[in-house]
Amino acid sequence: MSERERVSGRFLTGLAWAVLLFGLWLWGREVTDVRHGGSVPATGDMAAVGRPPVRLPPAAEPMGQALPRRVDIPELGVRAPIVARGLDGDGAVDPPPFDQAGVVGWYAGGAKPGARGAALLVGHVDTETRPAVFYKLSTLRGGETVRVVRDDGKVAEFTVDDVEVVRRDRFDARLAYGARRAGRAELRLITCGGVFDRAGHSYTANVIVSAYLTGTGAGRGVT
Repeated sequence: MSERERVSGRFLTGLAWAVLLFGLWLWGREVTDVRHGGSVPATGDMAAVGRPPVRLPPAAEPMGQALPRRVDIPELGVRAPIVARGLDGDGAVDPPPFDQAGVVGWYAGGAKPGARGAALLVGHVDTETRPAVFYKLSTLRGGETVRVVRDDGKVAEFTVDDVEVVRRDRFDARLAYGARRAGRAELRLITCGGVFDRAGHSYTANVIVSAYLTGTGAGRGVT
């Protein structure tokens, strides 16, 4: 075999390996990507997958008690009114009706956003005809901001530190709804995720965004 043939053979072998590795990389992106209506991704911190660690700010001191009026998520273009909700027959936080798909529900039996403890906000991912308020919730990343406008004229500013997609059969209410660290003011935003099960008329997973209070602002002039 000539030197040219050996060089050509090594080149073709290397090229074949490169194509194979690229294919595996694409396959890995497919199985870990979060898509509504697609396969359920692995649980865990979805905000950290494929990205370098994000330096998160320190927690702020909890605010006083006040009712939430509106939630703003700049990265998602969400600016939605908040209404008080209770629990459904299964003991889960009851979201607003489907005819209020642009409204976010706050569990009134728990903590108030900005106050000590974990406040719970729930919203629909979609309706039968269109996307709903939390349609893009799973795309939030660690370090991004969620703001809650309160009726005391203040804004509670939260920083996202965790995004999970949890299968319904592995959902643990204590972990989802409970505070991660004692003494902090925390926030949970919850919606449906995974695959829509037409037989069961529900999604197979939940998207759970966790955030904690990192600042406050004035809400004067905010409607």
